[in-house]
Amino acid sequence: MESFYCYFKNNKFTNRGFLIGPYCPIYGFGVILIILLLTKYKNDPIILFIMSIIICSILEYMTSLIMEILFKNRWWDYSNRKFNINGRICLETMIPFGIIGTFIFYILNPSIMYFINLIPNTVLIVISIILLIIILIDLSLSFNIISKMKGISKNIKIDSTEEITKKVREILLNKSIIYRRIVKAFPNMKIKLPKIKK
Repeated sequence: MESFYCYFKNNKFTNRGFLIGPYCPIYGFGVILIILLLTKYKNDPIILFIMSIIICSILEYMTSLIMEILFKNRWWDYSNRKFNINGRICLETMIPFGIIGTFIFYILNPSIMYFINLIPNTVLIVISIILLIIILIDLSLSFNIISKMKGISKNIKIDSTEEITKKVREILLNKSIIYRRIVKAFPNMKIKLPKIKK
């Protein structure tokens, strides 16, 4: 979904997301949370819309915070947009969460579940195991690559966040295609600098 948005915005395909593969787990978790937590509101589309906004906004905020703590990088920043909270979420992204969450709950998920119910359980189990293995391998590789990015910023001796971020991007763009993909997926990524003792 985000890749399509970026394509129409920038006229080129960008594989968005933390993982190497063409998927964004944050959206998958958002959809699962909406379906699991909001079933009791299925007869009230307005409440379901509002609750979709709340659930997805909390998920996006916490994901941004946890990734920044783990990897010392700010993966996205909405500070320049109106009605943002600490640059991690903003109204401009929250409203679409409600619209898409409502669409998924009432239209997309029932359609997908119809087709899934046509597949024999044994086949579903095999497909699930294969997908789980792919995701775990991808998660392991991606985590390893992103962890190495922390070391890059530590080795640069410049006293400016903007300059360090620029230098890290240059170094990553000269590395393998996987590193370049991450830089392209998060063009506004900011390196979080360690505090320097006086």
